[in-house]
Amino acid sequence: MAGRLVIVGAGQAGFALAAKLRALKDERPITILGAEDVIPYQRPPLSKKYLLGEMDFERLTFRPQTWFAENDVDLRMSAYVEEIHRDARHVRMQDGSTLDYETLALATGSTPRTLPAAVGGDLDGVYTVRDKRDADQLAGEMRPGRRLLIIGGGYIGLEAAAVARHLGLEVTLIEMADRILQRVAAPETSDIMRAIHQQHGVVVREQTGLRRLVGDEGKVKAAELSDGSVIDVDFVIVGIGVNPNDRLAQHCGLDVANGIVVDAFARTSDPAILAMGDCAMLPWNGTRIRLESVQNAVDQAEAAAAVLAGGTQPYEPKPWFWSDQYDVKLQIAGFNLGYDETLLRPGSREGSASVWYFREGQLIAVDAVNDAKAYVAGKKLLEMGRTPDRASLSDPATDLKQLLS
Repeated sequence: MAGRLVIVGAGQAGFALAAKLRALKDERPITILGAEDVIPYQRPPLSKKYLLGEMDFERLTFRPQTWFAENDVDLRMSAYVEEIHRDARHVRMQDGSTLDYETLALATGSTPRTLPAAVGGDLDGVYTVRDKRDADQLAGEMRPGRRLLIIGGGYIGLEAAAVARHLGLEVTLIEMADRILQRVAAPETSDIMRAIHQQHGVVVREQTGLRRLVGDEGKVKAAELSDGSVIDVDFVIVGIGVNPNDRLAQHCGLDVANGIVVDAFARTSDPAILAMGDCAMLPWNGTRIRLESVQNAVDQAEAAAAVLAGGTQPYEPKPWFWSDQYDVKLQIAGFNLGYDETLLRPGSREGSASVWYFREGQLIAVDAVNDAKAYVAGKKLLEMGRTPDRASLSDPATDLKQLLS
């Protein structure tokens, strides 16, 4: 039997690695070290159904507490790793104790960027959304008629806006860039999502940054914006991206570059240490990327588990993402990095549409807004390595199934 696997991180990737190993009948000792005080759970519903009160915490957990003992997985909660000692092959915990490993897996995820204290980031009432504690604190703020400022027009900010409007809050969203979703989507997708939020009463202010938050007795009460205007607020949600949790890797001398550098087998520059999920910088189509998604965390972890269990198949990312906002489902297949052409296709029903991305004439990604047919067709075309005829694709009368034949 192989020696102990220590997994640092009890999120999606860390749990998926342990669960897949046990499904593959791998019997090595496994210890999961989780920083939170609760058993592993899924995070995407935190900012949606959990915050809305439509899903209780028990439904968020991957498995009940009993699963860990039944599968001989040693789960340690509130366990903080301070250092990795590669020569001795052990990790040192915050309490000074050490834990030996034969293989170490870093599934440390990412941390939301915060506002500096100089602009009011340390005031009470300023939140990020990442874990259960964040969501629980926000739930107490989400009351009808309250005024919420959201800083950042990415998916986190837009999803928070949708929940807040559903609960009857007044919402202003500011985005410093020219448009919402500028980093991750084409202008056509930004236009569609902006219109949806405006129809639901969100005040969307693009090309507008934050100058500073104004507090009263330590609690945020107003925001001074880059255009000189001042708006009253009751609380603030900051959604300005995340940073990979690569401190442990960096301090022990592993290769790090905006994430922990890994090969196609999730191995770091130390073959005894793996990394996966949001914290990992992985090879993809001749370059390196970090994929911040549940799907990648699970797929990469399960591929790594198969290798640990004796497999030889490298991980080949097939990116897909989703975002739920109001009654709108935005589904994304592929990765639009470096796109040089887009095509907007109306959907078959009102309120549906898709945006198709091309690079050097080849299909690389699809955004589908309430258009499951376009998402499924686009995902299959990408998996087949095929690019559809533009004229057929742009014709709303074309049955997308024809493009697959």
